[in-house]
Amino acid sequence: MKRLLLFFIAFTISFSTMAQEKAKEVGKLQLGVFGGISMPLGDYKDSIGRANNGITGGMFMDKYFRGDKFGIGIDARYLQHKSQPFDSVKFANGSINPNYNNTQTFKHLGVSIGPTYKFTSNQFSLEAFVKGGVVFQQFPNYDQTLTYSTPGGGGSTSVKVLETINPNDKSKAWMGVGGMRFNYLLAKNLDLFAQVDYLRTFGKKFGKDESEFQIQRYNQTRPIPGAGGGKGENEEDYMWSHSEYYEKAPVIAKTFVQALNASIGIKYSFGKIAEKIIPKPVAIVAVKKVNKDIQVVVKDKQTGIALSGVKVIIKKADDRFTSITNSNGEADRVKEVMADTYIIQGEKNGILTNEIIITEDEFKSASTTIYKELLHDDPRFTLIGNTVECEGSSPLSGISTVLTHQGNKENMRQISDAEGKFIYQLNQNASYYVVANQEKKYSQTEEVSTMGLDRSKTLYVTLKLGVCDIQEGANWVLKNIHYDFDKSNIRTDAASILDNVVSVLKQNPSLKIELSSHTDSRGNDQYNMSLSQRRAQSAVDYLVANGIDRSRLVAKGYGESRLLNSCGNGATCSEEQHQENRRTEITVLKY
Repeated sequence: MKRLLLFFIAFTISFSTMAQEKAKEVGKLQLGVFGGISMPLGDYKDSIGRANNGITGGMFMDKYFRGDKFGIGIDARYLQHKSQPFDSVKFANGSINPNYNNTQTFKHLGVSIGPTYKFTSNQFSLEAFVKGGVVFQQFPNYDQTLTYSTPGGGGSTSVKVLETINPNDKSKAWMGVGGMRFNYLLAKNLDLFAQVDYLRTFGKKFGKDESEFQIQRYNQTRPIPGAGGGKGENEEDYMWSHSEYYEKAPVIAKTFVQALNASIGIKYSFGKIAEKIIPKPVAIVAVKKVNKDIQVVVKDKQTGIALSGVKVIIKKADDRFTSITNSNGEADRVKEVMADTYIIQGEKNGILTNEIIITEDEFKSASTTIYKELLHDDPRFTLIGNTVECEGSSPLSGISTVLTHQGNKENMRQISDAEGKFIYQLNQNASYYVVANQEKKYSQTEEVSTMGLDRSKTLYVTLKLGVCDIQEGANWVLKNIHYDFDKSNIRTDAASILDNVVSVLKQNPSLKIELSSHTDSRGNDQYNMSLSQRRAQSAVDYLVANGIDRSRLVAKGYGESRLLNSCGNGATCSEEQHQENRRTEITVLKY
């Protein structure tokens, strides 16, 4: 009777009590799109960047606070500027020609955030904003090559008098943008606007990226003789040495990106004047405990990524529910369980998650489901690999794989599942070799590494392992085989690669191979032939020392006689092009 009386009094008071809030202007949320012209400035426009006027476009979202004057906004925009082309120049005994190695265009995609202010008068409003963020850049890659031949059969000379030297054509940089937006209200919540802003990048580096556009050039000291295509009838019309017309040492010039942008656009605003709020009567009701569902999600503690394959146990007294989490980290939902005390814990790779307890009080809430999150704290990285056909990249199931720690040489083995997937745990700051180990098949010895990876940001390392059929006449290059300069002895890292060849030969006793070594074109031809033969013989001797009959092996050094590209004697090539020719190959002679 006493409880019933208290309930009646509380209900009467709550029903008769009402509050009234004054109307206030709520800050609006606005979305807009814009497009227009982008005009480069400074060195970015002039002698270094040579950027022409281009285009800009993007979108923004601003959220204003109460009073609709001050707010914060996000801006995403794209800028594109074509680089001014170089003309080809001809003179009596040569020419200067440009060479473009990628698109002849600067491209910038920037995202920024910052404060904004708005002043409104009738149908017009003015907004000012300053924002900072990150811009993703793509730079042109080109060079100017001076080529001339010395009269009288003295040969031809080529010199790059200008070239871009960015380590990577794609980079990132810090950016800032500030400007003003002039708005005219076309209809309710819909504005037409004109916008002017200034954008520039900051800093020389962003992480490992070089943020500035860079060129290297030889400054010209005097005009080139006969330039313009003269016939060169006199000696003074010829270029005898480029050093007479250019400075001896090149200079490096850099520029940040800056541009003045003018655009027009349209925006839509969300928001209105808040209405008077009258609270509804609140009735006091008795809380009852009811049956509820339990949903458990497991995440990686360091990255917050949902974890699949975790064994989750929900138990009370002698009763327990066990399931494995799916790709979203969710364990099976336990439905309509009675109010009680439950203990929840998970396990993966021998490591337990934290333990969570659900109490009876949690069954008194209005929600029909109790959600709980477990955290798994394994300091290792996870390698997710796939065995695929070496030609078509289709998944291959049932392939035996071997993971070898490069430091302690410990091996782990796993067979890929029906989808070609295999999973290993990798220690931090460690390097491994991964290889397929199966009769009638071979794969390259692939390297995976966690060196330099931040475990708080990265959980997964991925690898596609190409697996090929062994066939007579097949030929493949052994990856990651390296020799010390001018040496032919087998290094420790090369021995790990050759161990895979030993395994393939032992699993396929009828297999006979040629193991060949190749050099680049630099150095004496005969010496390169001799060095490559010694290296091939060293590799064969290693295989014999590890149990392979010598009659199944042929060592052959080809020197520089089988180049894979045009980097022959006297050709000007990059180190990467020469590296392509320095290789060790396997050819199947009989199988």
